[in-house]
Amino acid sequence: MSQVIHDPDWINSALTAARPQAVSALLRYFRDMDTAEEAYQEACLRALKNWPRNGPPRDPVAWLILVGRNAALDGTRKRSRDVTLPPDELISDLTDAEAPLVERLDDSHYRDDVLRLLFICCHPDLPATQQVALALRIVSGLSVAQIARAFLVSDAAMEQRITRAKARIAKADVPFDAPGPIERSERLTAVATMIYLLFNEGYTAGGDPARASLCDEAIRLARLLLRLFQTEPEIMGLTALMLLQQSRLPARFDQNGEVVLLEDQDRALWNANLINEGIALLDKAMRHNQPGAYQVQAAIAATHARAAQFSETDWAGIDALYAALERMQPSPVVTLNRAVAVAKLHGPSAGLSMIAPLEKALSGYFHYFGARGAFLLQLGRIEEARTDFDRAIALAGTPAQAAHIRNHLDRLLQDAKPNAK
Repeated sequence: MSQVIHDPDWINSALTAARPQAVSALLRYFRDMDTAEEAYQEACLRALKNWPRNGPPRDPVAWLILVGRNAALDGTRKRSRDVTLPPDELISDLTDAEAPLVERLDDSHYRDDVLRLLFICCHPDLPATQQVALALRIVSGLSVAQIARAFLVSDAAMEQRITRAKARIAKADVPFDAPGPIERSERLTAVATMIYLLFNEGYTAGGDPARASLCDEAIRLARLLLRLFQTEPEIMGLTALMLLQQSRLPARFDQNGEVVLLEDQDRALWNANLINEGIALLDKAMRHNQPGAYQVQAAIAATHARAAQFSETDWAGIDALYAALERMQPSPVVTLNRAVAVAKLHGPSAGLSMIAPLEKALSGYFHYFGARGAFLLQLGRIEEARTDFDRAIALAGTPAQAAHIRNHLDRLLQDAKPNAK
């Protein structure tokens, strides 16, 4: 056990995984976002000091809730010249006293506090952009820079957005109780958006296990939503989409943590159970005959999953699905993804023509320059391609993304056969 707890990566992963539940419980207790965040940060500092010395807690979330709560109360009492609480070493998971305390603190349901908090952050008094940004910051603990990348805006703009959201909640005296069934339905779209952004943050995090755990958290939250909205096809589609994407995780990175392209992945490593569950859930959603964006995206992922090998991919079907998604949810990113399928069907010139009008909208998006560079290289326009790949590397948000572009460049330089039209 000592080898595990002395591993800083294990501790950081445990703290990251515990954050959504712990902060949610602390927020419901204190009814103040800043206090909850500060309490959790203090608990993390004490964990970094306490766990290597005294051993890991049996339940890290419970430990962090209790220590965070007591640290915040202790600070309040000190300011009031009251008696301080005992040191946190006395509140240890090495005894069995912690579990009943947590149950009393959070009414035995603290594991579902995250879902309650998501609905609170998605309160209708907040604009949609503030709802999602606030939930990503408070629930998942993503940095302002990480959230800004998800929204394709500057760090300063995102910082202002989050600050305004907190201020609006404080002024509106938003209740920190779970909303009723009618309100839950009204906020469903915003919550689903937040959950998928949470999943994507973990999915694009490369080999970082701490960030990758966000995928599991997002899927857990989606399952909870399904429990609340059992006949909502878009929630079925959202859950199916994440399950199908997560099924590829074992094959997405090599032993060095570098990205493995879809066409090179060992499909025997894909998680068949997740694929089967995702496809079954998608089929169930489609029987409702209420198509939506998440169902279409899940259908695209299912098309990839059904191909036994990359050469058998139904690119015509994927093109048609992206065309439907463009009509439902027009976006330059959707058009960029469709262009990849179009290039597979009709050649790189067709793909290049499709993305040409997107440069201004996607000037800060590294996938745009990665895709355009690939098209240019296939057409034999080597120097132009190299320039685009350099821009993609400069815009990469993670080392894994940068390595992915470099590997793509190396491979295409070696294998590409110009077929300019």
